[in-house]
Amino acid sequence: MDETCRMAAALGIEGLDFASDPADWPLIRQYGLTVSLLRVDYGGGISRPGRAPAGPPGWNAIGTPDRDGGFEAALRERIDAAAANRIPSIIVTCGERGAIGYDEGKRNAIAFLRRVAPRAEARKVLLVMENINTGHTGGPPAPPGSMFDHLPWGLDVATQVGSPSVKLLVDLYHAQLMDGNLTNFLRQHMPLIGHFHTGGVPGRHEIDETQELNYRHLATTIADAGFTGFVSHEWTPSAGQDKVAVLRKCVDIIDV
Repeated sequence: MDETCRMAAALGIEGLDFASDPADWPLIRQYGLTVSLLRVDYGGGISRPGRAPAGPPGWNAIGTPDRDGGFEAALRERIDAAAANRIPSIIVTCGERGAIGYDEGKRNAIAFLRRVAPRAEARKVLLVMENINTGHTGGPPAPPGSMFDHLPWGLDVATQVGSPSVKLLVDLYHAQLMDGNLTNFLRQHMPLIGHFHTGGVPGRHEIDETQELNYRHLATTIADAGFTGFVSHEWTPSAGQDKVAVLRKCVDIIDV
């Protein structure tokens, strides 16, 4: 973790997504960094590789029933922790469709977010829903039926919840695979976007000229639309790359 923070600060990076273990937060602050995005579950992360188990049915999946209320209770606790530690945003994901279709999943997600949004508003914490592609290869395996795999689905959820503390986490890698037309979407709906993830398409590698998305153009579009949140790098360097050099190059692309 110390090496990661030192490198991030040297590259001009301002925050670390998913640094969700409170034990790491003092060190992150020591380097002048922010925990830019918090997960409810943790146990892996940067200093301890691997991700904690997803939990019981409904855990971390607001489109499916939270059967015992465990995830909602945990999220409320994390909202308080985020506020106390000046962490701006918490990620929520919507789960897989399975036997539940888009419409039922949307109703579940809206009801869940309406219950927790007042607490997030009171604590000035943002809840951001991430889109995840369905079934594409060429990067990390995607689930066969993501609930929030098309941007209009999540946009409708956020619109119906109608809270300033509920917005989208637009993962540009997943969005390009499923929807495309990113420039128009960003220009039209930036007020409902609270966070971004990047990743080259198709392989979810570096975001330079080797990939089909023009990230310099997307970065300019995001800035021109007045976005002031975090754009986070969520990709793996191609084999054989100098990891620090390619990260520096890609940070410069987003900082255009």
